[in-house]
Amino acid sequence: MDAKELQLIKERYKIVGNCEALNHALDTALQVAKTDLSVLIMGESGVGKEIIPRLIHDNSLRRTRKYFAINCGSIPEGTIDSELFGHEKGAFTGAIGEHEGYFGAADGGTLFLDEVGELPLSTQARLLRVLENGEYIRVGSSEVRKTNVRIVAATNVNIQHAIRDGKFREDLFYRLSTIPIKMPPLRERGEDILLLFKLFAMEVAAKYQMPERITLSPDAEEVMKRYKWPGNIRQLKNITEQMSILLRDTRVVTPEILSDYEIWPTIEEQGGLVRVGHNGSDSHSYQSEREMLFQMINALHREVNDLKQQFTTMSPAPVGHAAVVPVAQPSHVVPVEPPSVSIPTSHPDVTPYAEEYVEETLSLEEQEKRLIMKALEKNRGRRKRAADELHISERTLYRKIKEYGLDEV
Repeated sequence: MDAKELQLIKERYKIVGNCEALNHALDTALQVAKTDLSVLIMGESGVGKEIIPRLIHDNSLRRTRKYFAINCGSIPEGTIDSELFGHEKGAFTGAIGEHEGYFGAADGGTLFLDEVGELPLSTQARLLRVLENGEYIRVGSSEVRKTNVRIVAATNVNIQHAIRDGKFREDLFYRLSTIPIKMPPLRERGEDILLLFKLFAMEVAAKYQMPERITLSPDAEEVMKRYKWPGNIRQLKNITEQMSILLRDTRVVTPEILSDYEIWPTIEEQGGLVRVGHNGSDSHSYQSEREMLFQMINALHREVNDLKQQFTTMSPAPVGHAAVVPVAQPSHVVPVEPPSVSIPTSHPDVTPYAEEYVEETLSLEEQEKRLIMKALEKNRGRRKRAADELHISERTLYRKIKEYGLDEV
């Protein structure tokens, strides 16, 4: 697809962005549209997966027939079969009449199954039969019916992990993903973030007849591009609308204003300390916590040097402890070692100075607690400043304060 045709598609469907991954997804969708092959769209929640099935249907031979979009995750498990395949009168309590179901109503058209990874295993078996031979049976019936439906599915979970956990059928996955299309997350789209922000800001200003739309300062643009955007485009639109309405004294968004809306380009946003499990539950990465601590120690080496001046009443270090580079001190002060950390000196985030202080006496948790206490004391309990100094978000700092029982600090 040439650049002109691609631009026409973007204008028609109001798609903003020029990143390579997005262009590739659109190109693949247009190529497969003329066929009847099943398509599986993969991507995080909020990336705009719903655009692809609409584009496929509108450019297919079925474009004059019906198009249905169903969110499988929003339909209760007890009624999902009835909604998709229909039911007979009296099939269950409340079935006062016949129901055609989406597969019957969409015959000859396209059916978009969003959040297909949420389907119960029993429903997955029914769906597999439709994909294999176009046959299905209504709930409460024994009559086999036929349908000619093009299936386009989407998911925001890792299907391979769901298969491993026994929550998704492997044979259904291969049937659905004849043509896989991956939609990129917003954090990987670079300049597209700024283009989308401008679009949303203009839309809000026009809708509410504002004399001026909000804009980003150069520093704020960098923050926006470096932020993780866990909610993707949906989150960006929501934040832009909030700022457009609530900012009165200025229409230029700065990094300080972004921080009020929890937009920080910190270690947590970039490295993802808390990662969402592919099975829908939250799993915590303690290895990432250690990585964060290594970076904290490396960034705060000046603070460690300052600590040496405070231990004026301690005795000299025992023989066998790591050597310390002497610093200039008054003659009446006994030189002592700074607090040590039990970390591997070969870690890539640890600079050479750390090799002088390595001991086995303090755990990572104890050292982390000390660093947090020092940051709070230095900033007189002001947690936002302490969090900035530690290069972590306030949310992470609050959690650590509670974890280590530092609420009174």
